[in-house]
Amino acid sequence: MTPSIDDRAINTLRMLALDAVQKANSGHPGTPMGFASPAYVLWSEFLRFNPKDPAWPNRDRFVLSAGHASMLLYGFLHLFGYGLELDDLRNFRQWGSRTPGHPEYGHTVGVETTTGPLGQGFANAVGMAMALRYAGGHFNRPGFPILDPRVFVVAGDGDMMEGISNEAASLAGHQGLSNLICLYDDNHISIDGSTSLAFTETVGDRFLALNWSVRYVEDGNDREEVRAALAWATDPELQMEGEPGTPKMIVVRTHIGFGSPKYQDTAHAHGSALGAEEVLNTKRNLGWPEEPDFFVPADVRTHFEGLAREKARAQTIWQDILKKYGEAHPDLLALWQKWMSGEALAGPVLEKYPPYPADPKGLATRQAFGEALQTASKELPGLWGGSADLAPSNNTLIKGEVDCQKGTPQGKNLHFGVREHAMAGVLNGMALTGMVRPYGGTFLVFSDYMRGSMRLAALMHQPVLFVLTHDSIGLGEDGPTHQPVEHLPGLRAIPGMTVYRPGDANETVQALSVILAERTGPSCLVLTRQKVPTLPLSADIVRKGVETGAYVVRDTGENPRLVLLASGSELGLLWEVQERLLSRNIPVRLVSVPSTNRLNRQPREVRDRILLPGLSRVLVEAAHPMGWYPYARPEDLVIGMETFGASAPAERLMEAFGFTPEAVLARIGERWPGESFR
Repeated sequence: MTPSIDDRAINTLRMLALDAVQKANSGHPGTPMGFASPAYVLWSEFLRFNPKDPAWPNRDRFVLSAGHASMLLYGFLHLFGYGLELDDLRNFRQWGSRTPGHPEYGHTVGVETTTGPLGQGFANAVGMAMALRYAGGHFNRPGFPILDPRVFVVAGDGDMMEGISNEAASLAGHQGLSNLICLYDDNHISIDGSTSLAFTETVGDRFLALNWSVRYVEDGNDREEVRAALAWATDPELQMEGEPGTPKMIVVRTHIGFGSPKYQDTAHAHGSALGAEEVLNTKRNLGWPEEPDFFVPADVRTHFEGLAREKARAQTIWQDILKKYGEAHPDLLALWQKWMSGEALAGPVLEKYPPYPADPKGLATRQAFGEALQTASKELPGLWGGSADLAPSNNTLIKGEVDCQKGTPQGKNLHFGVREHAMAGVLNGMALTGMVRPYGGTFLVFSDYMRGSMRLAALMHQPVLFVLTHDSIGLGEDGPTHQPVEHLPGLRAIPGMTVYRPGDANETVQALSVILAERTGPSCLVLTRQKVPTLPLSADIVRKGVETGAYVVRDTGENPRLVLLASGSELGLLWEVQERLLSRNIPVRLVSVPSTNRLNRQPREVRDRILLPGLSRVLVEAAHPMGWYPYARPEDLVIGMETFGASAPAERLMEAFGFTPEAVLARIGERWPGESFR
């Protein structure tokens, strides 16, 4: 029998992946070969998109959580006309290529998120579905569904093994994300071999327990079976009682490396080129021409061009709906345009926020954040977030607003549960929609659980705000399991991440204001549990200092003999140290460093003007000191935490670990014994 155009299109996708991996001698051919058929049904018949306008707001989102199967996605982007050329496929995994080994957001047009670390894409998809539902609830009106995209995620066995996917799936089931559809590529193979080596659960049953609806496809190459499952997942009228308000899981049984006589259903097909001989044998087995490589039949190319034109019509219809929507709801259209321009997601906020008066007792920076957040939430409509079951401690609740739940999806207060890793991945997905400005809170020590997702937020330049409270041994009695030590230098080391550790209430307000004025990447706002003094500084000075990353808090005379530097709670400590040195007529400069990341971006002359090179320095932070060594010479004094903390009241801990004025002055006197500093 002559293969149908659909068969030829599917085999084109398989062979493009096969040839690209073989040419690179690197990559993962098995999943693109095994999952090409169900993915083709999805892309050709169900997925809404327009290759000519990849940023169309109402497009469906396609997330390849099994990011190692990137050549499957690149094949679709090439054939549908997203701008990827055959030469891009030939340069798969090569320097400067638009086809990196795993999909990268912002690098390749049509890629919705950076995937590769397994489970991350799944969590991103949950966040996308939540944000799109949230924004749609704000704008949709009867007869005008201007924002109703679905999110389709393709996940493999590895995704299902990762804990982040289970956390995110649990949240999705609780939230009833009916706009979320997962196609699980159940091919029974991982790198080590059969998944039975370590993974014998029934995934579909687990998802049923997580409040998902589940359908099985016994043969992924049976397009009718796949089509029926996708129709069920996308049409509430085809769903049984209780299914319409749930996310959908389609378990698709496939064969990794489909068509390879030697390597089908083997681990070799997962992550290795098949070899020149087996490539030829596979092409012969599937009735494909042996030459040339990267062959796209003319009728297949014409077929995809026709499909692309059909896809574009969906946006044309939507634009007509949007025009009528504007006529019926002009105020909402104006808000929509503001939202889509980004004005609702970033801009000047807290400019009129009253400064806190100087107070030696002060307040915790987490408290100042929580108070400022109330105002910021009103000034920035797209600001949306919550906490990983620590809202009263993180102060992330918006007062007077309802919770975001299945029945109240537009609620302003999100509850992520005790799911830190999923929260971070979900926040990334929320940001990637461009519909909301997300934030999420937990304790700084638990950023360890989130780090994989935080790193991807930086890699994708997504404006996610991570609110990290209880930032040092100052949290007290909970002890060393909850007292972060090494976390600050680790977070500051992530390229593209900006960490802020404000020293008092006014620095906290200005840090939040600076963060929300920009959309250039993720930020960590690191806050104290304990009260810290509010210093007598003007809002303008503090604002400029936060923007710079460091600033002179106070000079106590001409020709200072020392420069004292601190961040966070230790700023108040060094203020007192400076006071005591002043009482001995020793002039000292005090510098606050709310963000080393921002300071490092400044020209050298700006840094030198603040830090006064050539003078001795004392650098103090209740965290591991490695991040401060770039600012210190061997003869300078760096005071930090090089051990874990202990369980005791905060004041006792500060005394025991040397974070008191007396202890710092003693250390200064020991370092410079002939200088009258003691």
